[in-house]
Amino acid sequence: MKRVHSFEFNDQPWLPAAVRNAMTDYLEFAERLCKLYEPVIPILAGALRETGCRRVVDLCSGAGGPWLEVLPRLRALGLDIDVTLTDKFPNPALLDRLPDPLREHIAYHAESVDARDVPESLDGLRTVWTALHHFEPDDVRAILQNAVDRNAPFAAFEFTRPDWRYFLTMILAPLVVLLTTPFIRPFRWSRVHVTYTVPVLPFIVLWDGMVSCLRTYTPGELEAMTASLHGEGYAWRSGEALAKGIPSPVLYLIGIPRQEPDPKGTS
Repeated sequence: MKRVHSFEFNDQPWLPAAVRNAMTDYLEFAERLCKLYEPVIPILAGALRETGCRRVVDLCSGAGGPWLEVLPRLRALGLDIDVTLTDKFPNPALLDRLPDPLREHIAYHAESVDARDVPESLDGLRTVWTALHHFEPDDVRAILQNAVDRNAPFAAFEFTRPDWRYFLTMILAPLVVLLTTPFIRPFRWSRVHVTYTVPVLPFIVLWDGMVSCLRTYTPGELEAMTASLHGEGYAWRSGEALAKGIPSPVLYLIGIPRQEPDPKGTS
C-alpha cells in the first residue's frame, strides 16, 4: 500500500494540552504494557556499544515513549547510559511517574526541540520512537541530515505499518482506552474528563492510530532517503525485528558515524 500522509490530531498545535498529554500518556502506557519494542532492545544496545555513547537524546518523546521499560533493560545489559527526553511540545510533568531508580538517569529538556534542527548542546545517540511517520519525506530527510551534520548516531523505531492486521487492531483502540484510563499513573482528572465526560480521547486515538499506519515508512523508503543525504562517513542500516504479541515486525533505522562521535556524547 502506498504511503498516505493524512491529518493527525496530535500534530496540530491547536490541540488542547489536556488532550495531547492524555493521548501520549495512553500511548506510553500501551507500549509498555504490551512490550511492543522488546525485539529492538538488542539492536539499540548494539548501536550504543558500537558508538560508545553513554547519553541518549530522545526526540519527539511525548510522554516518554517506551523508556520506562527500555532503560532498565539496557542498564541490565551493562550499558551505563542516561536519557534526555525532548519534544516540540514539552511535557516535563511526565517525570512525576518515574520510579526512584530511574530519576537520576532520565531528564527532560524543558524547551521545545525541533527534530530537524537539534541544539548542539544535546549531543549523544538520537532516538525516535513511534514518531518518524509524523513527518513528510522532506522533513524526515532533514532529521537524518541534521544527525549526519552533527555526527550524531541515530536510531528510529516504528511498530505501525499499512497492513490490514494493524487496522483491525486499531479498531479496538477506543475500547482499550476506556478500559485502561483508570490504571494510567499518575492519575489525572483531566485525562478522565477527556475520556469519559467529553469522550474525545477514544476517537482521537482511533483516528490517529489508523492514520499512523497509513503514514509509516517502509525500510525501502527509508533506505532511499538515507542514500540521498549529503556527507560521507556514515553507515545506515534498516530492517525489521520480529515482535512477540503484535501482528508484524518492528521497523528500525540505525545510523552510525564511521568516525567517533563527539566525546561529550560518550561521557
